[in-house]
Amino acid sequence: MTRICTICARGGSKGVKNKNLRQLLGKPLIAHSILQAKASGLFDVIAVSSDNDNILQIAEEHGVDYVIKRPKELATDTAAKLPVIQHCIEQVEQRSSLRFTTLVDIDATSPLRTVDDLRFAVLMFEKHDEATNLITATPSRRSPYFNLVEENKNGYVLLSKSLDTPLVRRQDAPKTYDMNASIYIWKREAFYDTPSVFTDKTILYVMPEERSHDIDSELDFEIVQFLAEKRGSLL
Repeated sequence: MTRICTICARGGSKGVKNKNLRQLLGKPLIAHSILQAKASGLFDVIAVSSDNDNILQIAEEHGVDYVIKRPKELATDTAAKLPVIQHCIEQVEQRSSLRFTTLVDIDATSPLRTVDDLRFAVLMFEKHDEATNLITATPSRRSPYFNLVEENKNGYVLLSKSLDTPLVRRQDAPKTYDMNASIYIWKREAFYDTPSVFTDKTILYVMPEERSHDIDSELDFEIVQFLAEKRGSLL
């Protein structure tokens, strides 16, 4: 079994300018994910993909095995992430002559995961023979069956999901989860046969809310910074 960890970090960001380079606990944001991947001891190769030379330089300084310069067409605001991961893996395989069986991607903007989260998620996935892929999430704060609403085409508000018997208590609702953009894992065959985040055999690794914040705004960064400083280390 051969594992790769990819970390895909675009230079441009509208919500938080240069967020992958922003300092968090005295290190650039992306450095924390690199150091977590290294500390896990799980990976044959750790690779960073970016269109930004400063990000790639930081990745090299923090000891990744490969830095992959992302082509412009994969670095736009509208570019999907799965083709970026695929490009990164293919470039590494060409340079290394390795063929990876377990593909792991961790998001630099969700740095509150722990090294044990990485280890447990990979172990959970590799013990599950039938699973095609794994995603991480946290129990949702709003339930689509109880207090998450949407507008219909007439502008009226209704619950996002309904049950035959209306609920009186949120605790009685089916369990739902918020994806936290932290860890994604695929079997190689599943990733290349049907590249998707969701299949009929996607499994879930659940993380607590305090390790599940993804940075997409200045407020998100402040929350992550507060929680990181409270922990004192992201390893």
